[in-house]
Amino acid sequence: MFYGERSGGIRTYLEAKARFAARTGRFEHHLVIPGPTTVSDGSGRHEHRSVRLAASNGYRVPLGGAELQATLYALDPDVVLIHDPFWTPRLASRTAHELGAAVIAVHHSSAALHAAGLPGPHAFYERALRRWYRRAYLEVDAVMSVVDPVGDTRRNTTLPLRLGLEPAFQPRPEVTRGDHVLYVGRLSREKGLSELLQAAAAAPEPWPLHLIGTGPLGSALRERVRHLGLDRRVEFQPYLSDREQLACRFAGARCAVLPGAHETFGLAALEAAACGTPVVTADTTPSAGVLAGFVHTFRAGDCQDLLAAIERARRCDPDPAGARALAARHAWDHVLAQELADLKRLLPLSSDARR
Repeated sequence: MFYGERSGGIRTYLEAKARFAARTGRFEHHLVIPGPTTVSDGSGRHEHRSVRLAASNGYRVPLGGAELQATLYALDPDVVLIHDPFWTPRLASRTAHELGAAVIAVHHSSAALHAAGLPGPHAFYERALRRWYRRAYLEVDAVMSVVDPVGDTRRNTTLPLRLGLEPAFQPRPEVTRGDHVLYVGRLSREKGLSELLQAAAAAPEPWPLHLIGTGPLGSALRERVRHLGLDRRVEFQPYLSDREQLACRFAGARCAVLPGAHETFGLAALEAAACGTPVVTADTTPSAGVLAGFVHTFRAGDCQDLLAAIERARRCDPDPAGARALAARHAWDHVLAQELADLKRLLPLSSDARR
């Protein structure tokens, strides 16, 4: 369900893995996702009938699990990675086990993140979602995650979820660095954009703020901008799919900011840093741990601390040499080769556990 037309890090990861498999021939990769109709294109992409959930990002909800089960039988996989805990995960696990496949739950979201994106009683939603996650992951062999999943799933991380960078994300000396602060991502409740606008309104220097993306909060954010008197400082720009153009946008910003308290990785922070741009994230953002020298953190949910981090980042100079080294360490080929090695180590253990 999270593989939307304009979704972020996980779609990027899945498409990078498909390209890596096709280019290297080291494994066969199939992607099973919701689509308008049921169709397989012959290249490893299998779409199943679904209904559109969110027009702004193209998220879709699959219609039951029968077609998914049939696809699994037809593919007869060695490993099934379940990225969606809401698409009949226990049926998928049982079917995969019937075929002798290992099942890995990829925990790239969290109950707190989902709850923060819903209007209403967040604590109630979070408890309900945690109960769902625990049932969804009950029959999997392993959990792949970038964060500690125990609170949500009562399962430890078996192998890390690694995210990487496309070649486009590197220093761009030909791009003139502007004076604006840049946000790239969904325009939604859980992304901390209300706090970002508050910080902008409180800033002693009227720096420009550019927001790139779409989402359900778009109209409300525009109204908030008018209410705060930020009309001349805040610029909304549409979702940008071209990676070269996005890299140039990162390189041209004074700093990039991910203001949300519930990021489950924060790929945009890694992409911005690889372009040499200083980054601001909450201290809870996992990608902050790999961005030493590029990141300025703030206490999640604290608007004043967010503003202080932005002001620190705006005073920093780019570090092209460090950015190039960061990009090399996190290139997709390197990251996915590590994941493949992890899976090979896991497979005998998963088979023994089922026997």
